Amino acid sequence: MVQRLYLDHAATTPMLPEAAEAVVRGLSAWANPSSPHSEGRAARAMLESARNVLKAAYRWNHELLFTSGASEAIGLALGRAQVGSVLTLAIEHDSVLRAVPDAVRLPVDGDGIVDLAALEAALAQAKPPALVAAQWANSETGVIQPMREIAALVWAVGGRLFVDAAQMPVGWDDDPPQTMANMIAISGHKRGGPAGIGALLVRDLDLLLPTGGQERGYRGGTENVPAALGFVAAAAVPEDTAAMANMRIRLDAAITSLGGQVVAEAAPRAPHIGSYRMPGLSAAAQLIRFDLAGIAVSAGSACSSGTMRPSHVLAHMGWEGAAASEVIRVSFGRTTTPADIERFISAWAEIARDVRARAAPAEAVL
Repeated sequence: MVQRLYLDHAATTPMLPEAAEAVVRGLSAWANPSSPHSEGRAARAMLESARNVLKAAYRWNHELLFTSGASEAIGLALGRAQVGSVLTLAIEHDSVLRAVPDAVRLPVDGDGIVDLAALEAALAQAKPPALVAAQWANSETGVIQPMREIAALVWAVGGRLFVDAAQMPVGWDDDPPQTMANMIAISGHKRGGPAGIGALLVRDLDLLLPTGGQERGYRGGTENVPAALGFVAAAAVPEDTAAMANMRIRLDAAITSLGGQVVAEAAPRAPHIGSYRMPGLSAAAQLIRFDLAGIAVSAGSACSSGTMRPSHVLAHMGWEGAAASEVIRVSFGRTTTPADIERFISAWAEIARDVRARAAPAEAVL
């Protein structure tokens, strides 16, 4: 039986043993942290300790609100922000676009980088204070936005900046958005923690309209202490982003040499996400072929790849027709090794050869 190879870590990455152990500890000693009795107070102490440790891991000196995941954090940030208007990049995650369907959509160039001139012009026309939503790295292509330049334009008009950082490694230190954003959404299961936990980092809670309930009065529902402990435990395990970057560079070069195309090759990209086109074979067919070879990859973000609908991200980058439908995403995690990349390259080469072989008779007839 072929051993499975998982290369879809941007969708979710396997829970780390450290995180699983922390969840079990939380389950064995858990009570409702809002209860006034001794057990409840003990659970509250565990939750607040987890909050402080996670803030330190993300180098955040302000507020942290636990949520059920990054999508809820996004909805909370964009739905409750007390601002005059909202602007988003046109290539934002579906959860952002759903949260603010009437927001101004900002164009990007062919590499998926926001048009800063368009942003400046839109800010000049926006009702103040404006809130700009920008993803740290696109979940489909891995393209990293120029956050410092975006923030400078936002600050210049007294605006606010929200960053979806679900894909950002915890220890990322190359100009991190923590130094410039007003709010940041993060996710537990993207970083090796359990599903069902995330957080919204908030510089000033006065930015949000309170709703009552838990989490400082900004979220309802019993706090998920076991999951919070799991998130914290996962955040403490380093991610070797340098090794991931080297593997992605190797994969980029191999795909190009085999006649494939690297999406946004010239743009700054996250070390663990690559997006690639195999000419002549649809993404849906590629997923089947790779799955039969024991390899798990995806087409676009997990939230939309199941529908196999055209990628709005690629469309806004200028990709059209068949080319846009032939792109898949490959993403790495802590368990990914150089040998895994070589195995994927071999599978890609074999599938690409089959595609060319089938195309050759038709070309000969023409």
